[in-house]
Amino acid sequence: MSTVPHLFQPVTFRAITARNRIVVSPMCQYSAEDGLGNDWHIQNLGAKAAGGAGIVFTEATHVSAIGRITPGCLGLWNEAQAAFLTRIAALISRLGAVPAIQIAHAGRKASVTPPWVGNKPIPDTAGGWTPLAPSAIPYAEGYTTPDALRPGQIAEIAQQFAQTARMARAAGFKIAEIHAAHGYLLHSFLSPLANHRDDAYGGDLAGRARALMEVIDAVRGEWPAELPLFVRLSCTDWVEGGFTIEDAVALARKLKARGDVDLIDCSSGGVSPAQQIPSLHPGYQVPFAERIRHEAGIATGAVGLIRDPFHAEEILGNGRADLVLLGRAILADPAWPQRAARALGVTPDLPVQYQRAHVG
Repeated sequence: MSTVPHLFQPVTFRAITARNRIVVSPMCQYSAEDGLGNDWHIQNLGAKAAGGAGIVFTEATHVSAIGRITPGCLGLWNEAQAAFLTRIAALISRLGAVPAIQIAHAGRKASVTPPWVGNKPIPDTAGGWTPLAPSAIPYAEGYTTPDALRPGQIAEIAQQFAQTARMARAAGFKIAEIHAAHGYLLHSFLSPLANHRDDAYGGDLAGRARALMEVIDAVRGEWPAELPLFVRLSCTDWVEGGFTIEDAVALARKLKARGDVDLIDCSSGGVSPAQQIPSLHPGYQVPFAERIRHEAGIATGAVGLIRDPFHAEEILGNGRADLVLLGRAILADPAWPQRAARALGVTPDLPVQYQRAHVG
């Protein structure tokens, strides 16, 4: 048996190996202009890679202007954005981490202000836009009623995901993740709370998952077979009558059988403000990753208030997940992997420029 803690053992998906199992979770910064990143994004993601994480994700990177959550969200649908993200991918790689990109469409939760301005809907008259969704049901009272997508429009969005994947591949990213969580477009198709369609894209789980499956097909058409593809799911809506962990397990089994998805990134909630999470505690979403890993036989990532290195090690050591994704903890402390290494008796993997700060 290896004496190296599980957290710091390399992990391989297809042709890509990460130096450890610490992942910087996608975290929106709401600081782009017209989808184009800037120095903020460079320093933010560069710091996370230099801090020692194995995989560093961009924030949710949107496939179109109207697919953004806020006007400040990152996008990848034009050449200027591609050039910028090429620089980001190269920087992450240079610092020893695997560059990863989350590809997203906000659906009915689009056209809102950043969190520090209240996440308030932006009307058309103030520079906002009409969101798109499976059904014409607003996210909450006061939100813009979205346009219900026609089948042809769903196919167009699948091709937008494919185009973004193609540009991400050319930019140098080595892992792509399809965002199907947190109430955004693909999750809203999966959830009975948001999807009231009576055509091939609604009804039972197979129908509600059709849009996701078509997006996966489109993305895999542009994403090479040697590169991993992850899917982020909200494994429960936390609302009666919504998407459940049993649905998530069944969907994960289908994704495992397809053979083109390598890992389920197991989050939860976001589709309804009526959600009721029984207890927000460290690792509250880990049981979802554990169930899917064991019942669907597919690799999983655990995320959600994981802050302590020994907790992260327990999750991996007990086979509850294959990766640990950090959000708030690594946002607050980009050097979290270095501290975790020392706590677990491992020499930190530091850039040579920083090594003199960690002698002895």
